[in-house]
Amino acid sequence: MNFKIKFTDKQITPWGGMVLMKRFLDKMGIEKYLREELELPKQNSNRGYSPIQLIINFWVGIWCGASKFEHLEVTRFDGIIKEIFGWKVMAGNKSFLRYFKKFSSSINHQLFTKLFQWFFTNIKFDKYTLDLDSSVFTRYGDQEGAEKGYNREKPGRKSHHPLIGFLSECKMICNIWLRSGSSYTTNNVFYFIEDTLERLKGKIVGLIRADSGFFDEKILEYLEEEDRAIDYIIAGKFYAPIKREIINQKTWWSIKDGIEVSEVMYKCQNWKKSRRIVIVRQSIKKNSKATGKELRLFPDELFTAKYRYSCFVTNITKLSAAIIWQTYKNRADSENRIKEIKYDFGADSFNMYEFYGTDAALNFVIMAYNIMSLFKQTVIQSDVFNRMSTLRYTTFGIGGYTTKNGSQKILKLSLEMNRRKWFKGLWAQSSDVVFPFVVA
Repeated sequence: MNFKIKFTDKQITPWGGMVLMKRFLDKMGIEKYLREELELPKQNSNRGYSPIQLIINFWVGIWCGASKFEHLEVTRFDGIIKEIFGWKVMAGNKSFLRYFKKFSSSINHQLFTKLFQWFFTNIKFDKYTLDLDSSVFTRYGDQEGAEKGYNREKPGRKSHHPLIGFLSECKMICNIWLRSGSSYTTNNVFYFIEDTLERLKGKIVGLIRADSGFFDEKILEYLEEEDRAIDYIIAGKFYAPIKREIINQKTWWSIKDGIEVSEVMYKCQNWKKSRRIVIVRQSIKKNSKATGKELRLFPDELFTAKYRYSCFVTNITKLSAAIIWQTYKNRADSENRIKEIKYDFGADSFNMYEFYGTDAALNFVIMAYNIMSLFKQTVIQSDVFNRMSTLRYTTFGIGGYTTKNGSQKILKLSLEMNRRKWFKGLWAQSSDVVFPFVVA
């Protein structure tokens, strides 16, 4: 190759597609809401960046690929992004760190309760399935709340152990609590559910699903209380008495080749009453990908397993055992959401020494995720729910620069001819978005 290098003073951006997000945020009216309705921590200096600019700049940085505070520099010197969003100067990563230090426990609770309430109030979808799960965010320093606990991927490392609430139907996250790494799965779960229902004020949670970490009678009793009475399906733990009950089951109904179901009214030793247990067994011979556990009453027992078993406790009485199992299976999508917020949104990487600063950054990351999920469903409208990493390089990673025609600014995008019609379609679709949103 015989190339020479020359330079241009023309401002060029690799993120021209972000103009779609600017139009989308304008349609949402979120900047107005942040300015007029939320009591954001104030800057101590008149020279400080506007809190609203810092929040939106934070979201834009994440959408453009930032997965930690240092990566927010990815947009700092992008003159076209600055023009698109109407900012005079772009903030550096230390500005975000200084600002998030201003957040406290009370500020986080009040601010994010109101922000999430406003967001979900303006989505006209009112009946939800709430999936509860937890995750492990490994830490490599001495951040507040970082302690040793269960950490399958990095045993012995300090971590945080957040509790997360997912909304299955709209593929969004309605709540996340940062917790100490030594917290058990069910620590503070009652307060978490109350806080989640408060964030979803005006909506109906018709079903709660959770893994075996939530298999606790106190949780079951809490969900069964008369003034609350929420249906639930929770994966069971294979204590020895439950294993015996499963082994003694004689009646199995085949629902698919190699998959059978059964059910029993069962009372664990410390339970106050019997509850419905749905049992599923999958033939290992007929299904090499059979899920569940092999049953052994004693650790040193020698046997050739024929099946893998799963069991679920539920207070739903009107649905068959097969439908209960199929309904629970859909909960697996929450694992995909956890992977996406970690790998594509940096949820586990925007950490600071200050616990509540990290908690604030994490909640803003989750809101960035929800806004993007809504964008996918109202503007992209694809049959495939692409991850952020895909959209970043198919929709937002478009080279562009600005020109002027009189007083009119024009953003010129570098797109092949066969993609221009596609982008014009997205531009028109983003213009047609109506607020509040109706999710199809």
